[in-house]
Order: sequence, then structure tokens, then C-alpha cells
Amino acid sequence: MRVLVTGGAGFVGSACLRHLLRHGVEAVAYDNLSQGHRQAVPADRLIVGDIADASAVEHALRQVKADAVMHFAAATYVGESVTDPEFHYRNNIGGTLSLLNAMRRSGVKRMLFSSTCATYGMNPKVPMAEDSAQEPFSPYARTKLAVEWMIRDFAHAYGLGFTILRYFNAAGAEPDGSHGEDHRPENHLIPLVLEVPLGKRNHIAVYGNDYPTPDGTCIRDYVHIHDLAEAHLLAIRATTPDTAEVFNIGTGTGHSVLEVIRACERVTGKPIPMKVVERRPGDPPALVADPSKIQRVLGWALKFSSLDAVVETAWKWHQSHPKGYA
Repeated sequence: MRVLVTGGAGFVGSACLRHLLRHGVEAVAYDNLSQGHRQAVPADRLIVGDIADASAVEHALRQVKADAVMHFAAATYVGESVTDPEFHYRNNIGGTLSLLNAMRRSGVKRMLFSSTCATYGMNPKVPMAEDSAQEPFSPYARTKLAVEWMIRDFAHAYGLGFTILRYFNAAGAEPDGSHGEDHRPENHLIPLVLEVPLGKRNHIAVYGNDYPTPDGTCIRDYVHIHDLAEAHLLAIRATTPDTAEVFNIGTGTGHSVLEVIRACERVTGKPIPMKVVERRPGDPPALVADPSKIQRVLGWALKFSSLDAVVETAWKWHQSHPKGYA
């Protein structure tokens, strides 16, 4: 199998690329490096390009001799999607349309799409199965849901096998500390909390402590990047030109903001001061996956089942790379 990985220099995309390579899959990243990092990808496994350039994507597909695509490339900052929705719609929806047309012209009939639990929006159901109502709250989430439907429509009209993976909160790092999260700006909770023991900030802001949860703070499902990558490997292997499948990827266990802070204190051995501030608009009280379908259908199993184990890998990365890939 030969796979072109769009957005393959980003946090999740590069982790999946490295996992594919470790398991004998010929994979190459295609990334414009606007958010990704060249250092996250083996030197001979990166094509620099933009998915909006359909001709360049088609050339890359033919150069790689790809028979499948993993599609991660997207603008992902929720706040930015509110202030600049045009960019998110143009990049996420327009870029995917460009990619799908390049796949048609190149004869590539298999696709795995990186979607998100954000498409479920403010749905109060916990845990969430794949048939939970999708009511996206942000422009970012709406672009992801629109792309899901675009892929379905292309599959119906032109012949395309696809698997959509809606994953929850990607977290952690390579266990050896070689690769991890480096978002600019950083907006994921675990890296932000770890900036306190690293001396980068004095405290961590907790956005609201009056949610209808046991300790009043938001609950999320943190899935380790290795387990996420393994799910992608299993899914792409199972995707045929006739596949039309959707899976949630999460642990099935939620952790509150306060629980994440305490886990970071245990792992680092350092106190982490916090300051409660006002809620952020649009934060659901709880987002937790029901992963039973992917476990049953693809035999997916967690390797990193505890929050402390996830944080340990993240701490190893941030200690050894305090400035990320810089």
C-alpha cells in the first residue's frame, strides 16, 4: 500500500505517518508547513505543497503512486474560525474539494478522513456513539461536517471507498520523547498545563468551574497519539474502494480539567497553580467517546489506558524539547 498523507507534518498527521512507516506501509507527507514541522517527518518523506493546488496534489499522487489518501490537512483553531470563517471554509472545504478532484483524476479510490468529535457540538449524550446527533457549534466544526458529506457525495457519484474517523482529544507524545505537540499558538490542555512546571507561565487558567460535572470543570476524552495512529493504520488497511464507514476514536473515559492538572502534578512532581476564569463560549460540559464500534469491527485496543501514562510521554517530550521543534 502507498499512502499520501495530507497534513502529514502536523501533530496527528506526522504521528500517523511514522506509525505507517514502522509497519511497512509506503507513506509520504504532503504539507504546506503553515502549521506542520519539517522535523516531524523523515527527510525523504515530505512533499511541500498546498492541497488548494489541485495540479500539485495530482502530481504528488502520481509521483508517490498512491492508492490511498489519509487526509489531515485543515485549519483547526476554533477561535480563529469564528473571527475568520472565510479562511476555514476556503481551506477546509475548498482544499478538500481540490484533493477529491485530484484523486479522481489520479484514479485513487480509497480515503481516510480525519474528522472530529466537534461535529457532535453541544449534544448532551455521554458517551457518544457514531449515530449521535451532529450539531456543530463552531465554523471549524461545521467545515468538518461539510467535508464528511462532501466525501459521501463523491463516493456515491464517482466511486470512492472512505472511512471517517471522528476522534476526541489527541494527546501525549512519542514514548522516547522524539516527537510531540508543538502548536503555535498552543491550545491543547495538557501542553498548556505543562508550561507551568516548565517555567513558561505562572499558572493555568481554568475556564469555568460551574459546569454540571462532578468537580464543575469540563470533561474530555484524552486519547494517546500512538493509539490514535494505530486506529488509522487499522482503518486504512480495512478501507476498500467500496467502504463507507465511520468510527469514533477515544478511550471511553473522560477526565476533567482539574483531573488533568492533578495528573500533571503527579507526573512532574511539581505544584501547578491555577486560576478560575469565566467560561469560554461553546465549551460543552463533557465530550466522551463510545469506542465500542472500532473495537468490535477493527479489533482496536488501547495501549495507553491511563491519563498519567499519556501525560508521562508528553512531559518527556516537553522536557527534552522546551521550544518544540524550534
